[in-house]
Amino acid sequence: MATETVAKPRTSARVHVQKFGTFLSGMIMPNIGAFIAWGLITALFIEKGWLPVPQLGGFGETDGVANTGLVGPMITYLLPLLIAYTGGRMVYDVRGGVVGAIGTMGVIVGAGIPMFIGAMIMGPLGGWTMKKIDSIWDGKIRPGFEMLINNFSAGIWGALLALLGFYGIAPVVTAFSEGAGRVVQFLVDNGLLPLTSIFIEPAKVLFLNNAINHGVLTPLGVQQSLEQGKSILFLLEANPGPGLGILLAYMFFGRGAAKASAPGAAIIHFLGGIHEIYFPYVLMRPLLILAAIAGGMTGIATLAITGSGLVAPAAPGSIFAVLAQTSRDSYIGVILAVLLATAASFVVASIIMKTTKHSDEGDLSAATSRMEQMKGKKSSVSSTLTGAGAGAAAAGGGVGVLAGPVRNIVFACDAGMGSSAMGASVLRNKIKAAGFPEVKVTNAAIANLRDDYDVVITHQDLTERAKPATSSAVHYSVDNFMSSPRYDEIVELVRESNTEGAVAAEGPDAGAGTPGGASAAGPATAAAAGASAGAAASRGAHAADAPADAAPAAGTAGTQGTAGAPEILARESVVLDGSATTRDAAIDEAGRLLLARGAVDEGYIAAMHEREESVSTYMGSFLAIPHGTNAAKDHIRKSAVSVIRYPQGIDWNGKQVKFVVGVAGVNNEHLHILSSIAKVFTSKEQVARLEAATSVDEVLELFGKVNS
Repeated sequence: MATETVAKPRTSARVHVQKFGTFLSGMIMPNIGAFIAWGLITALFIEKGWLPVPQLGGFGETDGVANTGLVGPMITYLLPLLIAYTGGRMVYDVRGGVVGAIGTMGVIVGAGIPMFIGAMIMGPLGGWTMKKIDSIWDGKIRPGFEMLINNFSAGIWGALLALLGFYGIAPVVTAFSEGAGRVVQFLVDNGLLPLTSIFIEPAKVLFLNNAINHGVLTPLGVQQSLEQGKSILFLLEANPGPGLGILLAYMFFGRGAAKASAPGAAIIHFLGGIHEIYFPYVLMRPLLILAAIAGGMTGIATLAITGSGLVAPAAPGSIFAVLAQTSRDSYIGVILAVLLATAASFVVASIIMKTTKHSDEGDLSAATSRMEQMKGKKSSVSSTLTGAGAGAAAAGGGVGVLAGPVRNIVFACDAGMGSSAMGASVLRNKIKAAGFPEVKVTNAAIANLRDDYDVVITHQDLTERAKPATSSAVHYSVDNFMSSPRYDEIVELVRESNTEGAVAAEGPDAGAGTPGGASAAGPATAAAAGASAGAAASRGAHAADAPADAAPAAGTAGTQGTAGAPEILARESVVLDGSATTRDAAIDEAGRLLLARGAVDEGYIAAMHEREESVSTYMGSFLAIPHGTNAAKDHIRKSAVSVIRYPQGIDWNGKQVKFVVGVAGVNNEHLHILSSIAKVFTSKEQVARLEAATSVDEVLELFGKVNS
């Protein structure tokens, strides 16, 4: 039979720049609180501040010794190191962050000026190179030597990177910073700085501004602020005036949904600082970009004429954040810049709206969807414009909008240890069979979720817990992890969104056709007892907070596991005829087998019952996999799995269970056996063989050969 080749979507230059900007923003934005703290300390305690304090502001002497203060060390060391650590961790978790920060110290000392650009280089470089080095001996370290090898390799490589930063990176970045600073000063001296709005304002609407703002303007602005006490560069992009002017024009001259939603959008934009709220209004009438440019140019010109600026970045771009970071001598200029930018934008937008005919006000939802496609994910404020989402969320469902191809799917459960891993294995195999092996399917504990997943799958009882952490994802709730009909819907979603020319996909209506009201939708219908054990095994997914590439290969999932791996499923942990007659007794029996192996202590068995009371570990296909809560990991001494068969069946919260698999996992060590178990229980033939098994060897052989 001919194999159909699925065309991969082409990635435009805009998307590449957008991704680069998003990566830069990812290093800066988590640390904005530190920037604000530095800005407040600077505004208050420097010599020209509101409350000058020599010991804090770093001026004057105390007992004949020059005061160091907080301002200089924070900008020189704290902020660059935070940025470097964040960048390194984005690439290679904590280990990458530490090595990236070590390397950045070399750049800081070698340059002698605030090294934000250097930190943005060394942080990710340290994380990436450390990851590559670790991959050289991954799986080859003898037990007991892991800590020695890991610590010394990170220390030695970090020291070498620090030398590289000192001698190699620092001079280059210093030269670039000085050159860029001269360009900015040239623009200021010749009155050309307002022309930057011609690029910045369209870039904002296209979500390309992060590369400019966080890659160049913020580092240069910080350097300028350190030298002059303020910088105009912090307001080139953050001025809320241009967007406010456009929204005011819609309030007066708009029609329909656009006119009705403009006041609320104006409040979110101006007071909340979420500028993307006005982007759909510009996309409805592209000519309105001229209004944004006019407003931006007016604001920058006002700042230049009055010599005004901020002491630190204003993020988000709220008027409150702008005023909080305004230099002591710049309040009049900054306020005028915002007001005049608003006025100029309003005038130009009003003229455009009054002199051009367009039935765009009915296209607000379409414009919002286009905005989300350009952004690359669902907007956190889009429901304010479209009215979709609030009601749906309240009802426990809604429609999640994908703004691009599905690349990252996560199964989430309380501990991220067992049930989520099982489901992920099933779905990964389905997605791979559909021709999309590049789609990553992982599992995680709810406590470790981040808002960077495209799709989140959880147990229906855990949905509300997963919502706050993953509001941008499409969510699916399930109650059967081995054979949920939702899996076929997700595969179809992947096929539609990952095929060239596909339109932004929508999740199915909440509760459609699944037991227990399973839903796929809006910002978060997920919670996870669910499904990602084998996922981790076959693609290197992570369980809970384990490293993504640490899962052992499935394929020898019997008594020995992978070569050299610890024995996860031992003969003595397999019982063909369990004695329990109730759910709780079966959990005790499975837990006692783990205890007898020395894998857990007594507290873990209690945690298994606690987990079962919160969310059922019933997986479907007569299978339950009880395990402890996320908080019970301290009770695990080593990874182990127990298997008990109950030929007559046990009532498990109204479901019949014939097989109970007790799970205790450290990192990813247990995932290879769970992958095999998952594959057995997705095949009726294999389940029948398991029911008919007459010896422990048959069970071990079945689990061991299922992947061969």
